[in-house]
Amino acid sequence: MCADGSTGTGAAGLAAALTARGGPDDGASGGGENAGAGPALAATSDTPEGGGKVFAARKVVVTQPAAGEFEAFAATRTHQGCAVRSVADGVIDCPCRNSTFSIADGSVRSGPAPKPLPPPTVRITVGGDSIQPAG
Repeated sequence: MCADGSTGTGAAGLAAALTARGGPDDGASGGGENAGAGPALAATSDTPEGGGKVFAARKVVVTQPAAGEFEAFAATRTHQGCAVRSVADGVIDCPCRNSTFSIADGSVRSGPAPKPLPPPTVRITVGGDSIQPAG
């Protein structure tokens, strides 16, 4: 199934946070190295530049459009409730109807999806080499 996710912008570093695009309650949060709640989702080094990872259990997609820049999107599209499957070559792939989304801002790169990926429902922080849910 396809999933729409939304973006978050952050910078690599000791206490960089992914902040979803949108309003103040958009699903991402800042915080220090110990701001996470629960075990790390992945190491930042496991999220390739120009690619990303889908964390299906957390319903979030984390991407790295450029070195040290991380974005977060919901992994479930709002249009049909489909879940995104993979991230490669600068796009997030939705297998439902073969839509693709930009890893930089979640915008539709190829349709038929009518809307960009929404913000993540899980807050994510990047601290050191760790990507984890925020508290």
